[in-house]
Amino acid sequence: MNSFVTCVHCGRDFKLSDALAHELAEETERIKKTVEEEARKKVRDEFEERDKAQKLELEEEKKKNRELIEIFEKRKKEDEEKIREQTSKEASEKYRLEKLEYEKKINDMQKALEEAQRKGKQGSQQLQGDVLEQDLEERLRQAFPYDEFKPVPTGIRGGDIIQEVKNKYGNIAGTILWEAKRQKAWSKIWLAKLKDNMREINASDCILVSDNLPSNTKMYDRVENVWITSNESAIKLASVIRFGILNVAIIRSSASHTDEQLKDLYRIITSDSFRQMFEARDEIINALRLELEADKRSAEKRWRRQGAYIEKLDRNNSQLYGELQAHVPSLKPLKESETLELESGEEEENGS
Repeated sequence: MNSFVTCVHCGRDFKLSDALAHELAEETERIKKTVEEEARKKVRDEFEERDKAQKLELEEEKKKNRELIEIFEKRKKEDEEKIREQTSKEASEKYRLEKLEYEKKINDMQKALEEAQRKGKQGSQQLQGDVLEQDLEERLRQAFPYDEFKPVPTGIRGGDIIQEVKNKYGNIAGTILWEAKRQKAWSKIWLAKLKDNMREINASDCILVSDNLPSNTKMYDRVENVWITSNESAIKLASVIRFGILNVAIIRSSASHTDEQLKDLYRIITSDSFRQMFEARDEIINALRLELEADKRSAEKRWRRQGAYIEKLDRNNSQLYGELQAHVPSLKPLKESETLELESGEEEENGS
C-alpha cells in the first residue's frame, strides 16, 4: 500500500519514501547553503580583517614614506642651501668682477656715444659755420672787386676773414676783420674776443655776422666798439664802413706838413693802432669805474645795515636798562652825554 504526503513547501504530492528522500535532499541543500554561507561569511570576515590590516599597514607605510620624504626634502633643502652658499661664495668674486667689467663696458660705450654725439654736433656746427663763412666771403668778393680777402693768420682765434680795403688804383686804405657766427643764442663774449683779434692784426674795424642778434637789434648796430649785423645786412653795412675807411685814407694822404717830425706824429695819431690803444685803455677805465661803483654800492649797503643793527641794539639796551632800574632803583641812569662825547671824539679822529 502506497502512502502519499503533500509537501508543505511546494504543495505537490509525493510518496512517503519519496517525501523522506525529498525532505532529506532539502535538508541537505539547506545545510549545504548554511555551510556555504558560513564559509563565505568566514572568508569575507577574514578578507575584511586582512584588508583592514593591510590598510593599516599601508597607512603606516605611507606615514613612514611621508616622514622619509620630509626628511629627504629637508636634507635636500639643506644640501641645496649649502651648495648655494658655497656656489655663491665661489661665484661672488667672479660675479663682482664680471659686473664691474659689464659696468665698465656700459660706461665706455656711454662715453663713446657721448663723444660721438659731441663730435657730430661740433662737426655739424663747424660745417654750418664754414658754409656761412664761404658764402659771406663770396658775396664780399662780388660786392667789392677792388678789395683783397685773406684768411686769418695762424694763432689768431675768433676771426674768419680779413678784408683789405683798396681804392681803384690798388692802394690799401685799411682792413676789416670779419667773423661769422651760426649759434643758437647770442653771446657778448664774442665781442671782446673779436676786439682783441682786431688789435692783434691792427685792423681798421671789425664786423661780427650772426644769425642771432641782441633783442634790441634788428639789422645792424655798434655794440662795445664792434659792428654786429645779420647775414642779410652784412653787405650794406660793409659798404658804409668801407666808404668811411676810404675817406679817412684820402684825408690822411692829403695832409701836408713841412716839419717831418710833425708828419710822423700826425701819422701816429691818425693810425688805427693808436686809436685801438686808446680804445683798450678806455675799456679798462670803464671796467674799473664799474667795479668801483659796485664796491661803493656794496659798502653803502653794508653801512646802512650796520647802522640799523646799532639802532636796534641801542633801543634794546635802553629798554633792558629801564627794566633793571624799575626793579633796582639804586642803579644810576645812563649818561647820554658820555655817548655823545664818545661819538664826537670818534668823528674828530675820523676827520683828522
